[in-house]
Amino acid sequence: GKTCEISVCIILHTLLTKLLSGSSFLLYWFNSVSLPINLILDLSSGGAAQAWTYNYSTIPSRRWPEARQWCLQHFTDMVPIRNKEESDFINDLLPFNTRYYWIGIVKKDGEWIWQDTSEKVPKEAQNWAPEEPDNIADQNCVEIYIKREKDTAKWNNESCRKKKGTVCYATSCRQDSCSANADCVETIGNYTCQCHPGFLGSRCEEEQGSYYCFNPYGSNRFNSSCRFHCELGFQLVGVPQLLCQASGHWNHPVPLCQGMCSPVFFPVTGNVTCVDPLEPFSFGSRCNFTCQEGYYPTRDNTFTCLASGQQAPWKQQNLKAPPNAFMQCQDPRGVYSYGSICSVLCEEGFDLIGTNMTKCSSEGNWSHALPVCQAKRCPTVNSFSHGSLVCSDPHGEFSFGSRCTSTCEEGFLLNGTADTQCTSLGTWSTDIPRCNGKSVNLSLKHIGCPALSTPSNGSLVCSDPHGEFSFGSQCKSTCEEGFLLNGTADTECTSLGMWSADIPGCLVFAYTQPCPLLAKAPQNGRMNCSHPYSSFSFGSHCDFECDEGFWLRGTQTMTCNNSGHWSQDLPTCQESQGITKIRIHHLGTMHVCTNFQRNPSDGC
Repeated sequence: GKTCEISVCIILHTLLTKLLSGSSFLLYWFNSVSLPINLILDLSSGGAAQAWTYNYSTIPSRRWPEARQWCLQHFTDMVPIRNKEESDFINDLLPFNTRYYWIGIVKKDGEWIWQDTSEKVPKEAQNWAPEEPDNIADQNCVEIYIKREKDTAKWNNESCRKKKGTVCYATSCRQDSCSANADCVETIGNYTCQCHPGFLGSRCEEEQGSYYCFNPYGSNRFNSSCRFHCELGFQLVGVPQLLCQASGHWNHPVPLCQGMCSPVFFPVTGNVTCVDPLEPFSFGSRCNFTCQEGYYPTRDNTFTCLASGQQAPWKQQNLKAPPNAFMQCQDPRGVYSYGSICSVLCEEGFDLIGTNMTKCSSEGNWSHALPVCQAKRCPTVNSFSHGSLVCSDPHGEFSFGSRCTSTCEEGFLLNGTADTQCTSLGTWSTDIPRCNGKSVNLSLKHIGCPALSTPSNGSLVCSDPHGEFSFGSQCKSTCEEGFLLNGTADTECTSLGMWSADIPGCLVFAYTQPCPLLAKAPQNGRMNCSHPYSSFSFGSHCDFECDEGFWLRGTQTMTCNNSGHWSQDLPTCQESQGITKIRIHHLGTMHVCTNFQRNPSDGC
């Protein structure tokens, strides 16, 4: 009879070994059953579809140490370009920035090194612009020219104190990318799990099954049969025994070892609805608990069966503040429970579209969808004669936060401020300049910057070595207690006659603790409260006065501070004693003291 092709059975043998090595692979097998050869190739390479990502920031511009610190706080590190191909890739990826971008290469002990690994950058990996590096003293950091007409994607050494754009990277490897039996190895755009000895599969997990074969005419030949068995807690899906046919193919697909979950608990005062894509209470099954009227779940109400055969709560969708907004909630019965009220306030420069408040009903639904915070738009700006205009639009074209930089052609001089920004009022910070023929240059010390104003609810302190708001002036903004700085604190007057950063605003800190509610005025008295931001929150203050015949014991005014406490205790209204009132016609009422008791409000 015809024998099975040895090559086919060798591939099957490899596949069987990997099939029994973990449920994460089994999920991939189910998705790829129509292309088994592709499946085998994917298994041999390992890894998942996560990616090494690049992230950049141009607002604000940062000095090199500040740029690296920002990358370490928000991502993995500053981008350490390893070869020319990566330089070209980043050049295609990033937008043009007049100040260009820092990268993670510095000079140390006379050598250029990758900052993240402290390794020396080899000559073949360096991508300097012509006549660079120029070895000028104190130019120990590296920038990359992005989308520059000349020397694009090339490197240049610069002073680390200069401010430029920031480029960071985030790695693909995460804590759960591979099992504990493997090392996660980074690659560009992906990662690979390198298995420890004795482990196989894409994530190098422990084997969850076994098989044995009977070979009457030799290994993996005609009439060879293999029987499969799964470990406790795993169920075999498919035919348990395979036979090598005269056609040279196995008579059934390879079975799977699928993790099983124990049946879920059915509550007496509720119902359970399950969706089982494979088998009841098996991998991928999801069960949702609902309670009868008058009852509520005591824990997460959705469970899913994981690959390991364990149950875990499904992630709840909590209420989150919309982008560019603050949200403050009052929860009288618990977080996001019946009676909770959440209000939304847009950040400066954004208009609220929709309803600013939503309430949790008795049915567990929010009364309104959360609003949208839309950036204010500024008038459209166009390019001008003998010049060009380059804009960055973080919130939409010509919207709040958009920055436009004007440059002139060779032989022309900029008449006006090069940079303008769309402000929170929907207007440009400066007029678009013109390009005139070059004239005599002024000395730096006579260059002035626009006058600055103190931010509302804040203060501004400046040092002026060459005169008020002139070249070299440095200003620092701070906010009052209870307010949060929205922008960059420090700015400097540059040689171009413009500030390195805009003056920030001071926004009320949305996450301050609210003060206890004052439900009613003191007995025999009156209370008048004002709330500049929200009810009984930071900045709220209440005034008190007593009815006629009573005097105020305590402070007349209470103020809510940013720690959620009132400045004073609630006053009371005490009855006046020992006072005789004599009414004199046409003149009013006169208080007469009839004994030696003294009440402060009567002046006795």
